[in-house]
Amino acid sequence: MKIYGLQKLTLADYPGRVAATLFTGGCNLRCPFCHNASLVTKLAEVDPIPLEEVLSYLKKRSGILDGVCVSGGEPLLQGDICELLEKLKSLGLSVKLDTNGTFPDKLEEILSNGLCNYVAMDIKNAPEDYALTVGIPGFDLTPVFKSAELLKAGPVPFEFRTTVVSELHSDDSIERMASAFGGRQPWYLQCFTDSGDIVSPGLSAPSREDMERYLAILRQAAPNAALREM
Repeated sequence: MKIYGLQKLTLADYPGRVAATLFTGGCNLRCPFCHNASLVTKLAEVDPIPLEEVLSYLKKRSGILDGVCVSGGEPLLQGDICELLEKLKSLGLSVKLDTNGTFPDKLEEILSNGLCNYVAMDIKNAPEDYALTVGIPGFDLTPVFKSAELLKAGPVPFEFRTTVVSELHSDDSIERMASAFGGRQPWYLQCFTDSGDIVSPGLSAPSREDMERYLAILRQAAPNAALREM
């Protein structure tokens, strides 16, 4: 397991927890708005952090940290992701997993073995607009639907989240997305921000008025939806 980034303290990444965030490298998608482009398209230029160093830090902060978020990139690309989650759980930490939902079999293994306490799954857009939004022509949405259903049927708390970009989302796409994936799970809309390290520069953020309107549309099929500040 290679870790390419460590945020040593966050109050935002894991709801209700004082946490650290680990960033794995590599992703099977090329979302143009991705704010961790270095971990997607420029991985050879980023030096990994030894896992032993990461685990040592987490052990030393055991009296302060009560959670850890495993993000990316896409963590489920890693062949030894389960081993990493086991190590984190053995430290007494509550584990949150971020995923794009494209590896349902691996997600099912993690859920069935109790290797995480919370999952945040990205829902990128309406089905008809998914390929454009993830930057993969002909993208097969079947695994994403399977992952969503796994989470809805399982006992592990989870949320959906959607990063909204002016060039990729509209009233119509939000309505179709809500119809395809709606339910009573928490679902957070977060406004795109340009981190300076995105896959495709030149994108723009919706206005607050737009975000409020999108939220009202989403709530028609996902009543527990909310806005999240980034």
